[in-house]
Amino acid sequence: MADLMGTKDYENGLNFLEELTENGHRIQEQVLEEILLRNAGTEYLTRFLHGQTDKQLFKANVPIVTYEDIKPYIDRIANGETSNILLADPISEFIQSSGTSGGQPKLIPMTAENFEKKTLELTLVDPVVK
Repeated sequence: MADLMGTKDYENGLNFLEELTENGHRIQEQVLEEILLRNAGTEYLTRFLHGQTDKQLFKANVPIVTYEDIKPYIDRIANGETSNILLADPISEFIQSSGTSGGQPKLIPMTAENFEKKTLELTLVDPVVK
């Protein structure tokens, strides 16, 4: 019975991955729209979007940045500021990167939703590896 459950989980994982890859562009657009709807009023995005949620405005005005560019914002959050600096959702924890890209570990703010998505990602690793 356990083997059947494992096979079913494996098949569900593969089906889910197939849907994600077949509909990648649409899914990315939906995710961006959800992120903008939730976070357009944050201190960081307000600088570029002035509270608007238009995806084209985002793509035209919000620059690609490095960790060092947003580190001052992350430091403020880590030091206890509770306003919506980078994210509208409350930061539930910080995780540390391995530090392999620049030598120093980086603080990554996490929300409860981020944690759930990370858990989902980990469940998808098994079908890919198999």
